[in-house]
Amino acid sequence: MSSDPAPADGARLDFAGAMSYGDYLHLDAILGAQHPRSGDHNEMLFIVQHQASELWMKLMLHELLAARDRVRGGELAPAAKMLSRVARIMAQLNQSWDVLSTLTPAEYSAFRASLGSSSGFQSWQYRMIEFALGTKNAVLMAPHRHRPDLLAPLERLHASPSLYDEAVRLLARRGFALGAGAVERDWTAPRAFDETVRDAWVGVYRDTARFWDLYELAEKLVDLEDAFRQWRFRHATTVERIIGFKRGTGGTSGVAYLRRMLDSVLFPELWHARTGL
Repeated sequence: MSSDPAPADGARLDFAGAMSYGDYLHLDAILGAQHPRSGDHNEMLFIVQHQASELWMKLMLHELLAARDRVRGGELAPAAKMLSRVARIMAQLNQSWDVLSTLTPAEYSAFRASLGSSSGFQSWQYRMIEFALGTKNAVLMAPHRHRPDLLAPLERLHASPSLYDEAVRLLARRGFALGAGAVERDWTAPRAFDETVRDAWVGVYRDTARFWDLYELAEKLVDLEDAFRQWRFRHATTVERIIGFKRGTGGTSGVAYLRRMLDSVLFPELWHARTGL
């Protein structure tokens, strides 16, 4: 009698010539992409943490850009679903700081030199997310000028209307009186606060029955920025906890730079609309 356990529920066991779970997900490539340079035990945590974050950011970009296109087309129900998913992705990214914060200053110091000049500041996907949300700064594309394959999509997104730009343009198409500069402008420039946009959002909030889909969009955008602010705060706090006030490996001022970014507001008119109600 064979001592081999019986396959559960008739599960397939022979994958010669067939696609398996690992094949579909390309797990050989993904799980073979961790290459610690120092030999220190704790470097694996640092690598996996950042690789997993980049995977979540890839999905986040996928959803954000699709939501932007849906808003452009006036399809707010699917856009709202996509933005709900982005908020959940941000929740995953926020929780991931709990794992990285188990790394003590002494543990990080043991392999920090192995990072060389590499830094999360150079994440091109994070920069794409910022551009998609409207935080535009051409200087931040410079670390990618040696990679035309990365620079090209960054430049395209930098020169395109952001998700919020498309939301504002939709307000104009729906009959709200907006200043000309709020609807057509240089998309490479950061959006300046516009009172006509704030007043339009106030109008949406004052008559939610009439503008329910716009109201839902507004709340999804606020949810997104709320989660994004939490992510930035957790980032700054975790970095301060691990390296204090040392300069970042990429040359930034470290915690000081991250704290300055906490003051950056993605959708200012939506927050000011609360005061106007």
